[in-house]
Amino acid sequence: MRLKQLLFDPAAPCRDAGILLLRIGLGIMFVGHGYPKLAGGPDTWQLYGETMRNVGIHAAPLFWGFLAGLAEFGGGILFGLGLLFRPACLLLALTMLFATINHRAMGDGFIPVSHPVEVGLVFVAFLFIGPGRRSLDYRLSRKNSTF
Repeated sequence: MRLKQLLFDPAAPCRDAGILLLRIGLGIMFVGHGYPKLAGGPDTWQLYGETMRNVGIHAAPLFWGFLAGLAEFGGGILFGLGLLFRPACLLLALTMLFATINHRAMGDGFIPVSHPVEVGLVFVAFLFIGPGRRSLDYRLSRKNSTF
């Protein structure tokens, strides 16, 4: 492949490799964000679940905190593998929406607020882009395909 094709051809053959790199990188990062939330147990779940008060939900903070950790940990795994990709993107985007709301409610400045907004936008964009050809979703949807 020539450099010109790589830089300027919108249909360059490296598109799926780029999507794979983003999926694996972000997936690993979200597994890393979610694991401590899950491993922290009920005290940690309570802490994260209480942030739902910012949207008027006061019931079951343990459930919501556990769900946040599960969305990041499990969603990160699914996102990285490209398995159940669009549902994983939706869960991760919603988690980032609630993280944004929480940062705003705490009065955080631009930098802490911008991170979940940026990552949330990436997950919403991936809802439209899809997981690419180097994904389990693609592989499972096509019998006898080469990975």
